[in-house]
Amino acid sequence: MNANIFKSIGAVLAGFLIIVVLSVGTDFILEAAGVLPYGHLFVSTGLIVVVLFYRAVYSLIGCYIAAKLAPHSPLKHALTLGGVGVVISTVGAIAAGHLGPAWYAWTLVIIALPIAWLGGRLYLGRSQHV
Repeated sequence: MNANIFKSIGAVLAGFLIIVVLSVGTDFILEAAGVLPYGHLFVSTGLIVVVLFYRAVYSLIGCYIAAKLAPHSPLKHALTLGGVGVVISTVGAIAAGHLGPAWYAWTLVIIALPIAWLGGRLYLGRSQHV
């Protein structure tokens, strides 16, 4: 197999791991501090928007990193990670949608690709000026 395939997989995997570690870590800290309840997200709309915000920011960072580490076609790598996010978020919305309001779970699905595109575009914009 071509070494670029492994680099591509590694780039997307690295971005994914960053998103997961940051999201789970923040959830853990907020749950331990008593800000978020354990195991479900039936809280105020404002708090759910905060959760959506930090997940979006972490997704943007992960997609930016996937683009940066890509051996070629950085935007495609960011969008590939966004596609993974769509699939995982859809499975989560269906399987665990009962743990919070449905609009929260489906918002994660809807924002995955636009955030991935933005992360890839941000990398491309910065890399052209460096």
